[in-house]
Amino acid sequence: MTTTKFQLSRWQHLLALGFGAGLAPKAPGTFGTLVAIPFIIGFAALGFIWYLAFLLAGTVLGIYICGKTARDVGEHDHGAIVWDEVIGYALTMLLVPLSVQSLLIGFLLFRFFDILKPWPIRWLDRRIHGGLGIMLDDLLAAVPAWLILQLLFYYQLLN
Repeated sequence: MTTTKFQLSRWQHLLALGFGAGLAPKAPGTFGTLVAIPFIIGFAALGFIWYLAFLLAGTVLGIYICGKTARDVGEHDHGAIVWDEVIGYALTMLLVPLSVQSLLIGFLLFRFFDILKPWPIRWLDRRIHGGLGIMLDDLLAAVPAWLILQLLFYYQLLN
């Protein structure tokens, strides 16, 4: 049995592990998702273009850092790698009016779909490896979460 050795002194590991949140002994994905909140609030305050730039740059960067970290520790999509959750939750909150309520519901919806991994998310997760595979399942989990949030606002069930 090999011991996983992350090196938080390496910037790729530090980001991939959500600044260490992914090392939580229980529910690392949930703790990693929480890391997204300051990014969501900060980039939303800067405006749509900056938010979109963060999502795009975070996705491209995530493909690299998640893939590199997984290779370094020799395990595809180790549970401690949570940058994909950061970007997935940020995508869930794209164009959503921010409030404590919307952040909470978006968080719960994203975690639900990320954990459940309904088709085709699970199917793709098993077939696409490396950094792209690590990022893709969370980006896809964000889509139904985002759609539900948009519907909640459209039908004024959330304000």
